[in-house]
Amino acid sequence: MTNFARILNTLTGMYSNDRNRFIESFNQYSLLIIDDLGVERSSEFALEQVFGVINSRYRSRKPMIITTNLTLEELKNPPDLAHARIYDRILERCIPVKISRQNIREMNAASNLKEVRKLFQSDTGDRK
Repeated sequence: MTNFARILNTLTGMYSNDRNRFIESFNQYSLLIIDDLGVERSSEFALEQVFGVINSRYRSRKPMIITTNLTLEELKNPPDLAHARIYDRILERCIPVKISRQNIREMNAASNLKEVRKLFQSDTGDRK
């Protein structure tokens, strides 16, 4: 499991052959999970590398799970050809699943805040 920001950071500064080997290395895994598609920068280099990863996995015919905050409409109606090439392959190989519930990070933050309040309340009672 990784995200495109991490992949792009690794690819930056690599020579072309090294980049290709790195991208192909993702095909050794029986399942590739990529988190937060769409938050990476949209430079020409970034889009080219994202396409390379998706296309390599697409050609390997191995499964992917890709999380994104993009809507299905945004994936089906990309803003340009570069995004269309990426999203078409994703939509062909992946089954869209919409998860419509409270943001897990918000739930964790609320739980953490509750725990901290308990700590402070119990801590003040013990001090004199």
